Amino acid sequence: MTPFSVVLDTNVFIGALLGEGGANRKLVRLCLQGRIEPLMGVALFAEFESLMARRDVFRKCALNEAERNELLDSFLGACRWVPVYFLWRPNLPDEADNHLVELAAAGGASVIATNNVRDFVGEQMRFLGIEAMSPGAFIKHWESQR
Repeated sequence: MTPFSVVLDTNVFIGALLGEGGANRKLVRLCLQGRIEPLMGVALFAEFESLMARRDVFRKCALNEAERNELLDSFLGACRWVPVYFLWRPNLPDEADNHLVELAAAGGASVIATNNVRDFVGEQMRFLGIEAMSPGAFIKHWESQR
């Protein structure tokens, strides 16, 4: 069975690192197990690298820097890398989120998993058939499709 493709916003991965269990961690675990296929592109990769370099973000993280980097490397290894040739520029409220929609469109994903669902609204999202879901809502959706 082909894994369900999804774009994971960086806030899901960071939430998995900082939280004690929960939907963020479960979703990352499903990706690492190969049960869900996360998509990765150049812009999202740059965002991951930038966030992982910010030590202040991880003050309350149980993992040290080497462990966090190892987890990120494992996650990146589970990703399907997708070139984004066409920029949709969906004009989301936060310009920095547009690349996630472009990655989903280029990779054929119908879902962006994010903790900021409210930032992904508009006609462009409906036109492309892409829906933003919280990690918990996405897991329920994924489980109902199995």
